[in-house]
Formats: sequence, structure tokens, C-alpha cells
Amino acid sequence: MKRVLKFLGYALGVIVAVLLVAIGSVYALSNRRLHKSYQIAVKPVLIPTDAAAIARGNHIAHTRGCIECHGVDFGGHKVIDDPAIGLMCGPNLTGGQGSVTQTFNDDDWVRAIRHGIAKDGHALVLMPSLEFSHFSDDDLGALIAYLKTVPVVNRDRVPIVVGPVARALILAGRIKLAAEHIDHAGLVPPVIIPGVTVEYGHYLSAGCTGCHGEQLVGGKIPGGPPNWPHSRNLTPAGDLAKWTEADFFNALKTGIRPDGLKLNPVMPIAFGQMNDTEIKALWMYLKSIPAASGEKS
Repeated sequence: MKRVLKFLGYALGVIVAVLLVAIGSVYALSNRRLHKSYQIAVKPVLIPTDAAAIARGNHIAHTRGCIECHGVDFGGHKVIDDPAIGLMCGPNLTGGQGSVTQTFNDDDWVRAIRHGIAKDGHALVLMPSLEFSHFSDDDLGALIAYLKTVPVVNRDRVPIVVGPVARALILAGRIKLAAEHIDHAGLVPPVIIPGVTVEYGHYLSAGCTGCHGEQLVGGKIPGGPPNWPHSRNLTPAGDLAKWTEADFFNALKTGIRPDGLKLNPVMPIAFGQMNDTEIKALWMYLKSIPAASGEKS
């Protein structure tokens, strides 16, 4: 019996040692990725000052998910607080105390939004720049112009803490650091004309890819806590095949699906503030893409 207990004790010790080594490796390797410094040449973007452009920037900020992470006052907002994933808070973007943008010049704004890189060169964890890198220069300039005008909020920043599961998912490629995947030197911002067209719908659909995937087939939302639902398949192979344009409008505007169920709160309500042209164009694009299979919630 003593031999058995002794053997089990050794085995347990080996398992613990292996786990400690594995955890240490995950932490060290993910830390190297998180703290890697990126030195890129930022292509300047004209930041307008006219009222029409600032109004356009306001619309973009409120329909592309900015408030979901930075709060309705842009003073910072808690997005995820989960022991496994970590504490993820969008920072204060205003000019107030605790803001990360107080010392920003125009290039710093472009670097953060379009490239997913902080002023000091490290990769931004929460920033969905894979989606925002597709912004046209006009839209990016208007967005920055608006953000520079928002009222001051004094709110200290809550540092992002990356949890153990999130670190493992980063190493596995399930959580993407935008800075690692954007072709910084090869970025060619599109020149887009708003209208009820497939092309404009495609442009807008970049804002859907963060949750629904690059092919819009849905599935597990990268980096989301375990209690987050899988995103829906937005191709004609998914539920939208049974929807009408009116159903799509109503779901975005009211948060109610055609079957009477509410959209999950994980779905950003900001998209419901898109104008009719944007919703029509997005619907047109989603109906034009090939049907593809994906995970189903």
C-alpha cells in the first residue's frame, strides 16, 4: 500500500510539475506576443473640422461598435470580466483625466484605429482593428474628428488583464491580435461611395466579421467568455435565408427576431442606428454571398 501511495505521490508531483511548466510557457510566450513592439510608417489621414464631417464621424462612432467598448460617453467601459478570459476594459478616449488620448497626435489616432497599435508600439488587445483597417480615409478622418470633440470625462483607466485561457487562445490563434495580422505596409484604404449597392454592403460587413468570422458563417466568438452564445451564420445557408428585408430591418432596429425572440445582448445594439441606406446595402450584400456552412448556436 505504501508503495502505491508513494507512486501516486510521485505521479502527482510529475503532473503538477508538467502543468507548472506548461502554464509558465503559455505565460512567457503570450507575454512576448503582447509586449512585442511594432514600428510602422503611418500614412497620414486628413482630419476635417467642418460640421458635416464631424456629424459623419458621430454616426460612425455610434454604428461601428465604439460605444460597446468605450461607453456611451467614450470615457471607458468594462467589456469582459471573467477569470479565465481576463479583465477587458475599453479605455477613456476623451481629453479628461485617465485618457489614453491626451497626448495623441493625428498619426497616433490612425495607428491605434487602423493598425491596432498603441502609441508606445505594443499591440492593442481589445481593439478590433482588423475590422477598422478597412475604413476609407474619409470615414477614418471623420471618426477621428468627432472623437476629438467629445466632452471631457475624468475616469481613470483600468489596465487590461489577460487571463490564462485568453493567453492560450492567443497562442492557438483563436484570439487574434490585430497588429499581428494586418498588412501594415500594404494597406490600401478603399474609396467608397455610400449607396444601396453590394459594394457598400461589403464595405459595411467588415464590422460583422469580428463576431461572425471572415466568411460570416458564425460560430464561437473569439475571446468571448464561455457564456457567450455562438454567433449566427449570416450567409444564405443560415437563418437569414428565411428572413425578408423587412425582418432584417426590424431585427436591427428593435432587437426582435421574426420568430419573436430577442437578439442576444451580445449583439451590439449600435448596428440598429445605421441609416436605411446602410441597412439596405448590408442586406443586399448578405443576400449576394455564397451559402456556406458554419457552427450553429
